[in-house]
Amino acid sequence: MSDPEYDQSSSFPTSDSGESSSEPEPQRRIVHVDLDAFYASVEQRDNPELRGKPVAVGGSRERGVVAAASYEARRFGVHSAMPSVTARRKCPGLIFVKPRFDVYREVSRQIREIFYEYTPLVEPLSLDEAYLDVTENLKGIPYATQVAREIRAKIWQETYLTASAGISYNKFLAKMASDQNKPNGQFVITPEMGPAFVESLPVGKFHGIGPATARKMNELGIFTGLDLKAQSLSFLQECFGKAGTHYYWIARAIDHRSVQPDRICKSVGAENTFEKDLASFEEMTAALQPIVDKVWSHCEQTRVRGRTVKLKVKFSDFQQITRSRTLPGYVESQSGLEQASVDLLRQLFPLAKSVRLLGVSLSALNTDEETSSPQLSLQL
Repeated sequence: MSDPEYDQSSSFPTSDSGESSSEPEPQRRIVHVDLDAFYASVEQRDNPELRGKPVAVGGSRERGVVAAASYEARRFGVHSAMPSVTARRKCPGLIFVKPRFDVYREVSRQIREIFYEYTPLVEPLSLDEAYLDVTENLKGIPYATQVAREIRAKIWQETYLTASAGISYNKFLAKMASDQNKPNGQFVITPEMGPAFVESLPVGKFHGIGPATARKMNELGIFTGLDLKAQSLSFLQECFGKAGTHYYWIARAIDHRSVQPDRICKSVGAENTFEKDLASFEEMTAALQPIVDKVWSHCEQTRVRGRTVKLKVKFSDFQQITRSRTLPGYVESQSGLEQASVDLLRQLFPLAKSVRLLGVSLSALNTDEETSSPQLSLQL
């Protein structure tokens, strides 16, 4: 899919050439690259029998959850984090594939090397997406849109995977732009376009505003970016705390966050949303085992160890709490991680409400060289 027709005439110069904004400081040129249906696309690439078919990466069991869905599956309404039972009901021919995180990590490293050919300012968000600051790029390419096109082409040449890209003058808009022309396309939001683009957007489409926050905004009469922009800073801070400040500025298409390269991994975790809410301690203890297994599997593969174990609990009414415990030494075994997680769970009983999600994470990590990867978030 090609860029919007205005892309050629409105491409951002990657240096202050006089063609850019007349502001004293040159506009940054940010590219957000997002691999298309990454896990599912890797599986289709590696198994020709899956190509062109609806594929879900994740567990097919009754309480399984879809981690990723191919575009063929998405046409049936299947999406990530959907219970596997629901996904199979929506798409009876859905093919479930077990995730291969070791393969996904290796492909992600391969793609990241492509990014570094163009700029050292790369901020990975997950295995399949990253921000790149190409205000000044290593190849001297004059336009950020051209950089994005070259990167996407090289990803295809080296991995046979497609990527979409968003190009803009800040991180928020670059992220929003990358969703506009999926799959295998790119979209640019120029400084002239930014404010109007945000004003017309439903708040539920804003990156960083989840369903619960969107519902709360709707209850307050805030439905679009224009509605959000009409609110005062004090009102948003009163209603949404520290996040209210962020909402105030992004409603004005302003985001001063810089691309942060080489983010240090601060935690590793996994979580599971259940098809049916859990009520008993025995049910929840059993449900923790595969979650702990995912976390420990990553720890073993990367040699990461941590001292702080955190349990995340989301109740049936969507209230969320966390409980943590910092140990005197690093957790050195799966059984140790499981025991600490179960101990944290036990402290919550008796519970007045049933539970729809459990998560376990490790933080206060060691300083192995492997810990320079972005935070891992695994959906079971």
